[in-house]
Amino acid sequence: MGSIRVRKETNTLYFDFRYQGVRCREQTALTESLINRRRLKQVLRNMEREIRAGTFSYRHYFPHSKRVELFEPLTSTTPPPTADELTGAAREALQNSDTSATSSISVAGTPLFTAFSDQWYSEREIDWKHSNQIKVSDILRKHLVPQFKGRRVGDITKTDILNLRTHLAKDYRGGKGLSPARINQILNILRQILEEAADRFDFSTPYRGIKPLRVPRTRVDPFSLEEVKLFLDTVPASYRTYFTVAFFTGMRTSELIGLKWQYVDFERNEIEVRETLVQGHPDTPKCEGSERIIDMSTVVAQALRIQHKKTDDRSEYVFCGRDGQPLNYRNVTSRVWYPSLAKADLRRRRPYQTRHTAATLWLASGESPEWIARQMGHTTTKMLFTVYSRYVPNLTRQDGSAMEHLLRTQFGEAR
Repeated sequence: MGSIRVRKETNTLYFDFRYQGVRCREQTALTESLINRRRLKQVLRNMEREIRAGTFSYRHYFPHSKRVELFEPLTSTTPPPTADELTGAAREALQNSDTSATSSISVAGTPLFTAFSDQWYSEREIDWKHSNQIKVSDILRKHLVPQFKGRRVGDITKTDILNLRTHLAKDYRGGKGLSPARINQILNILRQILEEAADRFDFSTPYRGIKPLRVPRTRVDPFSLEEVKLFLDTVPASYRTYFTVAFFTGMRTSELIGLKWQYVDFERNEIEVRETLVQGHPDTPKCEGSERIIDMSTVVAQALRIQHKKTDDRSEYVFCGRDGQPLNYRNVTSRVWYPSLAKADLRRRRPYQTRHTAATLWLASGESPEWIARQMGHTTTKMLFTVYSRYVPNLTRQDGSAMEHLLRTQFGEAR
């Protein structure tokens, strides 16, 4: 087992270990201190682990040592590695021999990005909702691990991060690029990993000074009440109740497909949002404020009563297939939503616009922003005035009666 020793003449620390039966002493530029000893001990532990696994590279840790040729001789046909071919630590060592030991320590003493990101994920996943676990796992698998595979976390530079950002924005998917919001999500995970590694292995995170990309304001393209009626008249009858509830409650898709009959109260005309369904897995709502009670309008209550008769108690879920299983939102989107838009000759929109439609119709009918915010699951009215400001005609109403009157006028009796 190796040790960290101090050279009395210079008061600097050095490694004392055995490799392939040979006792090796490698000097560093770090002076004797408790912090420096801890740093070197961590490096030594990594070295010994790699020696036992048979993956240790003497040249990687000590690129200028005289013993490199003893353990890893270069063939006559193989030229010495150039600065570009070496790791960041070795490259710095070539450029600045006075700090070679310090540079090697800051990089060689850190684990590979793949290993550390796996460890970071396993330590953090207990704090996340299932949907967030899926999102982070997807980001690691598709973007970060392929980008930094074979690299040590301490070897990643600010330039590497900026190059990744450029790649995601311009070169990804044949030049199409990802949205600023998606890029920010990916880089935020990378930032968390690097900050945690920097804290554990005592190096400066390269993420400092990198700001999130500017995300354009959410594009709101709601339906008018006439367009809603046209769509509901066009959509297959088996899905009419589903979209009626979507348009007039503002519920998110995960909340709709995860809605269970136990949360529908016909006596109080209320819907409790307590569960969601994300990629087939039960989950909790998006945030604490998303757990809420929605006041059912007459149109919504009628739609749900019709739906209850259709399901005939064969499922605990309000909206389900013939087998009683909850709907698959991807199938609903591709096979029902978009074809119905085209058939009704309506502008192509994403299904999330049903939520925007509910908000804008409530605002247009004069409902109180505070009441609307509660229905939407917002803790404040800030989102309403930021996203839907041009749809606010007045601030006079205090309940859902104005919307109820509007729906009665337009829709009349139950279908």
